[in-house]
Amino acid sequence: MVRCVALALLLVGVPASAQQIAASPDQLAASPLVTVQISEQLRSPPDEATLSAGTESRAPTASAALAANKLKTEHLLEAIRAAGIAPKDVQTEGVSVGADYEFETVNGRGTQHLVGYAARNNVRIKTRQIDRLVALLDTLTAAGATNIYGPSFSIADPAPLRAEARKRAMARGQAEAGEYARNAGFRGVQLLSVQEGVSYRATDIMVTGTLIQSVAAPPPPPPPPPPGGGIEPGQIETGVTLTLLYRMAR
Repeated sequence: MVRCVALALLLVGVPASAQQIAASPDQLAASPLVTVQISEQLRSPPDEATLSAGTESRAPTASAALAANKLKTEHLLEAIRAAGIAPKDVQTEGVSVGADYEFETVNGRGTQHLVGYAARNNVRIKTRQIDRLVALLDTLTAAGATNIYGPSFSIADPAPLRAEARKRAMARGQAEAGEYARNAGFRGVQLLSVQEGVSYRATDIMVTGTLIQSVAAPPPPPPPPPPGGGIEPGQIETGVTLTLLYRMAR
């Protein structure tokens, strides 16, 4: 949690430049202002995860590579649906096709020649079944996914957490500004303005990987993972930063 306090002797409702020219020291001291910046963060486990999975196909021509990749992608999407992922939580990230070169060394010099084309298709998946992530990864690899990135964790609805963080920040701001006022010989403070910034930060462990597929056949299903599967969701920090302006009162 971060605190930044600035104390200014200003006349409320009068531009600062005019105050500095026209106001007397007694007038400036009559209504001092105190600005308190409060950052309040709440930590909670994530309730959703996002990852991407891709397929790759190679063929002598671009059209053949795209056609083969279309079949692989349809098979992958069927497996995703069978795993309970809703259609609204599956989105195509990109489809690409490019030349596929083979590199070799001839007489000490590296050369490359075209052997065909490679087509790729990536989809983004969102799941709210955090406890079944390892099973989902097994499903994707068994269905022919050649590249898997993620998961990244988040909170589906951070609004209640921000509301609680806002409430705590306001209480802290009032208490700390009041302390400054009492230390300066004033009775308390009156809130004049509030500025807010929000923060949303993951403190989870990010798992990223690439699975290489054989050109001849899809990879076999992976062996059963150890308990936990090496994936730790961690916690997400959700909060607000408030800049609170108060006027000291006698």
